[in-house]
Amino acid sequence: VQLQASGGGLVQAGGSLRLSCAASGRTFSSYTVGWFRQAPGKERVFVARITRDSRSTYYADSLKDRFTISRDNARNTIYLQMNSLKPEDTAVYYCAARIATTWPWDYWGQGTQVTVSS
Repeated sequence: VQLQASGGGLVQAGGSLRLSCAASGRTFSSYTVGWFRQAPGKERVFVARITRDSRSTYYADSLKDRFTISRDNARNTIYLQMNSLKPEDTAVYYCAARIATTWPWDYWGQGTQVTVSS
C-alpha cells in the first residue's frame, strides 16, 4: 500500500486542522493505520491508530482529548482531526500502515508539516 498525507499548514494556537492520508491499493481495509509525528530535533512518536473496522482507536495519552483518528475504507482515506492546537503540536505528521497489530509499521506516507503559532 502507498500512502500520501496532506492537509498540513500554518495555524494559530487554539485552531484546528484535519489531516488526510490517501492510500492506494485495493486491500487498504486489511491494514491497521495510524499517525505519527516528528518535531524538530526529536524522534518520531506515536499519535494515534485505528483498527481495520474502525471499532477501536488508540491515542497517545497527551493527545486523546484533542485529536481524533478516523478512516473511510470506501475512500481509502485516513483522517486526523486536530483541535485546540498548541505550539508544541508543531511537527511533521506521518501516516502509516501495517498488516497486523503485532507487525511493524511497514508503510509510511511522506509527511505533512503542521506549524502552530503562538
